[in-house]
Amino acid sequence: MNLRLLLTTLAAVVWLATQCDAGSPKRLVLLGQGPDGHPPRTHEYMAGLRILAKCFQEVRGLEITTIRVDAPSRDVEKVLAEADGIVLFLAEGAKWTQQDSQRAEALAKLAARGGGMAGLHWAIGTKQTKPIQPFLNLFGGCHGGADRKYKVLEAVAQVADHKHPIANGISHFKVKDEFYYELKFIQPKGSITPVLQVTIDDRPQTVAWCWERPDGGRSFGFSGLHFHENWGLPEYRRLVAQGVLWTLKLPVPEKGLAVPVAEDDLLLK
Repeated sequence: MNLRLLLTTLAAVVWLATQCDAGSPKRLVLLGQGPDGHPPRTHEYMAGLRILAKCFQEVRGLEITTIRVDAPSRDVEKVLAEADGIVLFLAEGAKWTQQDSQRAEALAKLAARGGGMAGLHWAIGTKQTKPIQPFLNLFGGCHGGADRKYKVLEAVAQVADHKHPIANGISHFKVKDEFYYELKFIQPKGSITPVLQVTIDDRPQTVAWCWERPDGGRSFGFSGLHFHENWGLPEYRRLVAQGVLWTLKLPVPEKGLAVPVAEDDLLLK
């Protein structure tokens, strides 16, 4: 066999291998919980995850499992062991990731094999200080400790990086939300890419970010989504859905992912 034929054959083998790999569905696990004591229509974790799951209905190669972590008889660690990526939308997520040693180990193994990590609103937070650094090592950003800050305001949310795939199809938009701000981010400074910013206390604050981790995986976080009604904003749905796709290393359409929902989808059930 001559060299050109050999190289052509090898290239074909490599291409076939990548196509076979691409044909295997990515396994995404959505992790939520029931009410956490906040008023109705805020921190509606399971209802929000139902909407997020619907945003992926046209995405090929994605297998979704939704788990309510406070429901009995759910082996979360076993599901994590088989996952390619996760979305956390629950109370004090940074604390939750570390309060059980088997859970913490399962998440560390998921990250080590390049799994996607995404956290929304209070799922990026903790009242305690101890879980902050382990959570930063997984997600890159955290709303944690006694000095954490948050504020309800009406603002213009501004795309910080129009060239990033997560921002595809998203322009500046107005929103009322409770944003966590002055977040703690992984060091060294500059390794985090801001995706969405809001001006709070006369300063631009990063409220959505992404991070290409040293282990080869990707992480995404968003501090908004206090109010359930904000799932009605196509910009919010697109931001979160595209952030999750990016963590899974799945393509994001250049003009943005179609994220249609009906009015009934926004109802609390």
